[in-house]
Amino acid sequence: MLRMLFGGLLCFSAFGCSQKSMAQQPIESIYDIAIEGIDGKPMDLAQYKGKKILFVNVASECGFTKQYDALQELYENHKDKLVVIGLPCNQFGGQEPGNEAEIQSFCRANFGVEFPMTEKIEVKGPGQHPLYQWLTQKAKNGSQDSSVKWNFQKYLVDEQGRLIDFFYSITKPDSPKIIGLL
Repeated sequence: MLRMLFGGLLCFSAFGCSQKSMAQQPIESIYDIAIEGIDGKPMDLAQYKGKKILFVNVASECGFTKQYDALQELYENHKDKLVVIGLPCNQFGGQEPGNEAEIQSFCRANFGVEFPMTEKIEVKGPGQHPLYQWLTQKAKNGSQDSSVKWNFQKYLVDEQGRLIDFFYSITKPDSPKIIGLL
């Protein structure tokens, strides 16, 4: 505790510091961002305050699609403190060509997906959804800049709506890197 206090005092000194051990307060609130569920109804992100949120851009025809199993297991095993949200996106190799009804049916039938899914969105470029603007821009999330490289990239947000970190597609949902942050 004393070390943390002393470290914090050093951060306010003229010497500065660059500690990334604690998430910073976001510039904008993630809970104010409007997005629709896969059923076309508004999804209120504020309902998840008090839980961590793992946002994952998903695609049905990707080599990483089998991660749906691990995402569902993660969701089931940690429901009390974590919500997984799948965000269908067709920007990488056209690997999510279906409409929302087809995507929902595919996910339930093949992977038993019960975690929340959203409308089909864009995660990069000029049509980037405001949620992904927040997740990828330090100017909005107060933590760090990033770019979405491929399907199944993961963004973890804490219980107060602060960005913790992001993980590329190759990081499996049950990776110690993710589990350790829960």
